[in-house]
Amino acid sequence: MSRPKTPLLATDVIVRLWEGERFIGIVLIERLNPPVGLAIPGGFVEIGEKVEESAVREMEEEIGLKVELKGLLGVYSDPARDPRDHVVSVVFVGDAQGKPKAGSDAKRVHVFKLEEIPFDRLVFDHAKILKDFLRGSPILPFPSPHQRI
Repeated sequence: MSRPKTPLLATDVIVRLWEGERFIGIVLIERLNPPVGLAIPGGFVEIGEKVEESAVREMEEEIGLKVELKGLLGVYSDPARDPRDHVVSVVFVGDAQGKPKAGSDAKRVHVFKLEEIPFDRLVFDHAKILKDFLRGSPILPFPSPHQRI
């Protein structure tokens, strides 16, 4: 019996970078692979993996930082959001400290102050996602690691 074709599942994280108590900016990557441009770091969920585990793993692989997930911004599922395929993304907000480094699918890593985000260079629907975040869309608080999801 073959499985029905369903959308691919991905996670993205709006990473708020901090230096102690001082907010530095938002981490974006310059994509190594098409579509090229700037993007919120993220990637595909692996079989047998929880979306929150995928989000944390992808941040370590792509920007070299341990990210503490703070909440869920939303689920973005427009079939046209990714030119490669129908990809549904679960978008988290997380905090990190340290210096990001480009890894896996990232050509370079950039940190932008909120007022300097270059929306015209963002790929996929990441401009919409970041605008939702900046407009104060509600963030569903992420449960502690000891809570069952």
